Amino acid sequence: MNENQQKILNFAKENNVSSFSYREIARRLKISSPQIVIHHLEQLKKKGLIYFDKDKKQRIAKPKSFTADNFFNIPIVGSANCGPACELAQEQIIGFLKISKKALNTSSGEGLIALKAVGQSLNKANIFSDSVDEGDYLVVDCKKQPKNNDYILSVIDGAANFKKFFKDDKKEEIRLVSESTLDIPPIILHKDDLETSGYLVNGVVIKVVKN
Repeated sequence: MNENQQKILNFAKENNVSSFSYREIARRLKISSPQIVIHHLEQLKKKGLIYFDKDKKQRIAKPKSFTADNFFNIPIVGSANCGPACELAQEQIIGFLKISKKALNTSSGEGLIALKAVGQSLNKANIFSDSVDEGDYLVVDCKKQPKNNDYILSVIDGAANFKKFFKDDKKEEIRLVSESTLDIPPIILHKDDLETSGYLVNGVVIKVVKN
């Protein structure tokens, strides 16, 4: 993100920027001209990082999922690999995915995030009748705990991946499985290795948005 955009976004998270003149924002943030502030506010608006609240007449920075005009606006927080755990996890919001409430079939957007899929390692998956191709967006509910056969977002040693989840209580193992036309072996974690591997389940995939 442009340095000036980041300054304005941080400022908007703490202040109602509509109550300041463009000149005052430029002065406070040490930006050379009001025109630059106007330009970057528009860019932030296009990215979905700031929206204009028509009722309160405010520009508001929204770092989490929010609802506006009967849509969930779900933060896109980076990308994750569908095969090996080699795509570094990202937490910086790079935009928002706009989905209607009925399309998502949930009453609350709390705890929802979206990531872009990397690779073809779930191209034979069946997530509510959808497979996953590179560039698709996957919506994840971070509040849900995984059950066997759920598709999950997990992190291993700081790298994010999408996999099908199986927990084998008898063997005390967790298997993270690809479903692909490619020959990709599963990731197998013994319960005693979970902490040392940096393993973390971020949530359960609840929708694939084809791109």
